[in-house]
Amino acid sequence: MSNDLTNDSDKMHRRDDVRDAAIKNAADGIPDTLCVECEVPAWLTSAMAEHGDAAIEHMLNTHPERLDKLAALIGVRSIAGDIVLDADCDFDILPLAVVLDKQILPIRVDGIVYLVMGRPGSIAARNWAQHWIQLLDKQHNAVLAITVPDAVKQRLKLVEAQERAIDQFQQEQSERQTDDVAEISLSTISQDQSPVVKLLNSTLFDALQSRASDIHLESIEDGLVVKYRIDGVLQAITQVQGCDFAEQTISRIKVLGGMDIGERRIPQDGRFKACIQSRNIDFRVSVMPSIHGEDAVLRVLDKSSQNQAIKLETLGFDNRTLDRIRSLVKIPHGMVLVTGPTGSGKSTTLYATLSELNSGEEKLITIEDPVEYQLQGVLQIPVNDKKGLTFAKGLRSILRHDPDIILVGEIRDTETAGIAVQAALTGHLVLSSVHANGVFSVLERFLYMGVEPASLLEALNGVVAQRLVRRNCPACSCVVSDAARMAVAQSHPQHFSAGAAAVNLMQGAGCEACRFTGFHGRIALAEILRCSESFKDAVMQKVPMRELKAIAKAEGFVSMSEVAMAAVLEGKTTLTEVQRVIAME
Repeated sequence: MSNDLTNDSDKMHRRDDVRDAAIKNAADGIPDTLCVECEVPAWLTSAMAEHGDAAIEHMLNTHPERLDKLAALIGVRSIAGDIVLDADCDFDILPLAVVLDKQILPIRVDGIVYLVMGRPGSIAARNWAQHWIQLLDKQHNAVLAITVPDAVKQRLKLVEAQERAIDQFQQEQSERQTDDVAEISLSTISQDQSPVVKLLNSTLFDALQSRASDIHLESIEDGLVVKYRIDGVLQAITQVQGCDFAEQTISRIKVLGGMDIGERRIPQDGRFKACIQSRNIDFRVSVMPSIHGEDAVLRVLDKSSQNQAIKLETLGFDNRTLDRIRSLVKIPHGMVLVTGPTGSGKSTTLYATLSELNSGEEKLITIEDPVEYQLQGVLQIPVNDKKGLTFAKGLRSILRHDPDIILVGEIRDTETAGIAVQAALTGHLVLSSVHANGVFSVLERFLYMGVEPASLLEALNGVVAQRLVRRNCPACSCVVSDAARMAVAQSHPQHFSAGAAAVNLMQGAGCEACRFTGFHGRIALAEILRCSESFKDAVMQKVPMRELKAIAKAEGFVSMSEVAMAAVLEGKTTLTEVQRVIAME
C-alpha cells in the first residue's frame, strides 16, 4: 500500500514538472505541437507568447470565466473573486508580513483554509506555498487556490489600510498617555509627597544634568542600587534601603511605561516622556526579572538635541581623520562603510556625514532601525519587521525612488549586502554600518555573507573603523608625574624616540564637573582604509593579511593603535582609558 502511495506521489510531481515546463515553453515561444502534447490550450499559448510571465494574471483579469480551466491546468482549486473579498483572513496560518511579501492570501471558507495566490503565474510562489502547506499541522488542512488576481490585490490593500489605521490609533493612544507626564523640576520634586515618586523624579532630573545615556536601577537583597552610564562607563550613584521600596519604585516605572505591574516573571518593554527643564525627553524602558526582584534600565533620549545640526568637527576626530573621511564620501558613487562595536558612535558618524552631503541638490534617502535623528531634507524610512518592511525590501524600493545618496542603517544579512553593493555599482553613493572588529575584518564579513568578491571590491570606496574613548576633563587636567611619563615611555618607546618634545601627557585629577572621574565627554578615534586599485588587486590575488596591511600602510593607512597613542601623547586622553577600549599593538 505504501509503495502505491509513493508511486502516485512521484507521478503527481512528474506531471506537475511536465506541466510547469509546458507553460514555460509556451512563454518562450516553443512550437504549439509540444504544448498540445502537454495539454496546454492554444489560447494560453498565445497569451504566454504575448504577455510572458504575466500571461496568467492578465488572462484571469480579462477572462475570469476561464478561472476553473486554468486552476485545473495548474493543479490547484479555484475560488470566485467575490468570495475572496468577503471571506475571513487567517493570519495565524500565514503572518501578515509574509502575506504582503509573497502576495498569498490565507482565507477560511466553510472551515477550510485556502492559500490564494495573487501571482498565479509564478512557479516559485506556487512551490513556496506548497512547501508551506506541508509544514502546517494536519488540523489546518490548507489548500492552494487561485482567483482573479485583482481580487487578491484589492483585499490586501484593504488589510494594509486597516493595519495602518490600527497602528495610528495605537500610536495616538500611546502619545496621549505619555503626554500626561507632568513637568519635572526642582520645585515639583520638592512638592512630591510620595517618597517613591520623589526618588524617581529626582533620579531622572539628576541623570539629565549628569549627561547620562542610561539609568540602571538594580534590585539587590536589601534594596535598590541606582547607576548612571556616563561617557560609556557605569557609575554607582546611590543605594536605597528596603525591598518594599525597591519593588514600589520598579512598579512606578512600569506604570509610566504602560507595562503590566502584575507580571514579574518575564521581561517587559515600554516608554514614556517627561519635560525636564523645558526639554522633551523620551525614556525607553526595559524591565528584567532577577533573583532579588526586577531590574530596570531607562535609555535617555534628548529630543531637543535632534534639532541641532550634527557636524563631523563636533565628534572629536583629528584633522587628518576628518580629511580622509571627507575624501571618501566626496566620491560620487560607491560604498563607504563604518564599523565598530555597539555604542561606538557609528550612527552618529553616518548622520554627521550625511548632514555635510545634504546640500539640497541631491535626493537623500535613509532606511534605519530605528530613526535616531531627524534630518531636514532627507527622506527617512523606519524598518518595520512586523509589516514586512525589512532592510532588504526597503532598500530595493528605495532604488526605484530616484535616490542619489542612500544610507542603510546596518547591513545584517546576505540579501541586504548584495542589494547595497549593486546600488553602489549603479551610480549611487551608499553609506552604511556593519559589525566587525576592524577595517580588514569588514572584507571577511562580506565574503562570509556570500557577496561576490569582485563586485564588493569594485563598489567599495573605503572603510572607517572607530571607537569612543573618554576625554580628559578640561577643568581638572594636569601634566602627569615624571614616574607616570617614564612608565608610558617604557611601554611605548617608539613614540618617544622621534619627537619627545611633542609629548604632552595629561590626566584629570577629578572634580565636581566630571564627578571626580577625571573625564568629561568622549572623542572618536578612527582608522580609515581607502580601497585603492593596488589594494583591490592584492585582495583578489588573496595575498596574506600581513602584505595587505603593508600595502595599506604604504598608501597612508594609520592603524587604530597609532591613532589612539597619538591622542594620548597630545593629552586628549590617558593610556589606561585607551587600553580599556582598544587592543593596543
